[in-house]
Formats: sequence, C-alpha cells, structure tokens
Amino acid sequence: MEIEVIVNGEPRRIVEQKDLQSLIDDLQIAERVMAAAVNMEIVKKERWSEHRLREGDRIELLHFVGGG
Repeated sequence: MEIEVIVNGEPRRIVEQKDLQSLIDDLQIAERVMAAAVNMEIVKKERWSEHRLREGDRIELLHFVGGG
C-alpha cells in the first residue's frame, strides 16, 4: 500500500511504513542531506531509520550549498 507525503514542496507517493532514512536513500541524496524536518520538527540524523513516515507528512530535506 502507498501513502502520499510532501518532500520539499512536491507530492510523492511512497510505500507505507517507509522510514525517513529509506526515503533519503531512495532519493539518492544521502551524501548531501545535512538536516531533515518532518512536519516542521527536526529529526536527528541518528533517528532517521526509526522515524516512520505517515500519510500527509511534510518533509523538508536540507543541504548546504557552497558559493560566494
């Protein structure tokens, strides 16, 4: 079964019971993600694999961009 979540403002269908770490891995951005928030609450990196995603969650994956 699938659920819908919002990732950085874009709707995305994912497998039910997916955890935050699996989502990041599936998006192939694990090396760049420095911080993650679900429904405006920061989820510490060591808890990403424990944090189960739910229908309607709003996920923000933040990374640092260099430049000047």
